[in-house]
Amino acid sequence: MNAFRPAFCALLLAGLLVAAPSPAAPPDRVLVFTKTAGFRHDAIPVAVSALQRLVADEGMAADHTEDAQAFNAKNLARYRVVVFASTTGDVLDEMQQAALEDFVRKGGGFIGVHAAADTEYDWPWYGDLVGAYFKSHPPGLQSAHVQPERAGTPAGARWPVTDELYNYRTNPRARVRVIATVDERDYEGGTMGADHPIAWCHEVEGGRSWYTGLGHDAAIYADTHFIAQLMRGLRYASGRSGDC
Repeated sequence: MNAFRPAFCALLLAGLLVAAPSPAAPPDRVLVFTKTAGFRHDAIPVAVSALQRLVADEGMAADHTEDAQAFNAKNLARYRVVVFASTTGDVLDEMQQAALEDFVRKGGGFIGVHAAADTEYDWPWYGDLVGAYFKSHPPGLQSAHVQPERAGTPAGARWPVTDELYNYRTNPRARVRVIATVDERDYEGGTMGADHPIAWCHEVEGGRSWYTGLGHDAAIYADTHFIAQLMRGLRYASGRSGDC
């Protein structure tokens, strides 16, 4: 019997190796972050609820926090996507910034909504991630039309929107894939001219970033066009679609 023992042990070990679970797939969780260190948007609770519904509709789970300590390697490893929903100002310290950079470089997704562009002006990497920084906006809510875009050309019908329409410090078109613009002829206070991107996406150091400048007004979260735009962003940032 002793002669068979080594062979038996080898077969048992091989069986255990085959039966051992493979490394877990990236988690289907989304972290919605809404910390503000500057202006705070009244629509944040509505934005969080809308994002949670979209995440659930996509078969994922969402956690909401305003605690910057959530940005550490161990915790971020639990998530597939991080959403900055109308964050403002300096919301992460240097260690937390490094954790988000590492998350994206490992293939994580980022979604920026509205004032995500009014965040972390002293962190150039974040500026590259979000695509462009906020510069100004016209007074009050104004009505305009959003023109969907694909490969640099209009794609589909324009849709009406009433919201706070950001002007950006730079036009991001050279660095990102623009997916929607607004027509400055419809309203007063636009400063970007004939080419005014309002939503875009791009790949960043192995990860995916998607941004929309819409989302100031609580009412827009009931707009089917805007919700469809957010859903496409979620699918892109989560890696479920290559088309943002």
